[in-house]
Amino acid sequence: MSVKDQIRPAVEGPLASLGLLVEDVAVTPAGKRRLVRIWIDRVLDPADGPTTTPTEPLSLDEVADATRAVGEALDDTDVMGEQPYTLEVTSPGVDRPLTEPRHYRRNVTRLLTLTPLDGTPVTGRLVSADDEGVTIEVPATKKTPARTEQHAYADLARAAVEVEFSRPGAGQGHDDGGAEHDDTDLHDDVDETDDDTEES
Repeated sequence: MSVKDQIRPAVEGPLASLGLLVEDVAVTPAGKRRLVRIWIDRVLDPADGPTTTPTEPLSLDEVADATRAVGEALDDTDVMGEQPYTLEVTSPGVDRPLTEPRHYRRNVTRLLTLTPLDGTPVTGRLVSADDEGVTIEVPATKKTPARTEQHAYADLARAAVEVEFSRPGAGQGHDDGGAEHDDTDLHDDVDETDDDTEES
């Protein structure tokens, strides 16, 4: 089993106690060290019908708590061996593709580009998402009126969030130029050879 595959089960429990989950794990060489990057996000309550309101993004304090929990969990195991590593815990950025229903639920009110398995891509604002699919509002163009479309996840080849500098419905003081959902992260430099942890 690779180091990446061993990291996920080692940190899932501590993160779950904070109401968080692991979205992805990556381990890459970085000189004499390794960069361990863990993407996390908030656990969503079970949906009782379509989600129509945006999800509150992770705060810096939540990411800091998660970083400490992950660091302690890795210290308590021998997953990383003796080679020093840098730990980076981060929230998903808008550039990460949407692949699970929960990803769509988190991005309600954002502008998405959906690429169907059969058809041409369409860009519209996500107004609701459930376990089966999404509803988007497509703005009017010179040739077509505004319309509402429904798309089942099973019929989509790809979906991605479009970056906006001013997004309606996001609340005051939020925009895509900030850290609302764009890789909020913290770093720990960990040297396993002398058990010294340095936070920066």
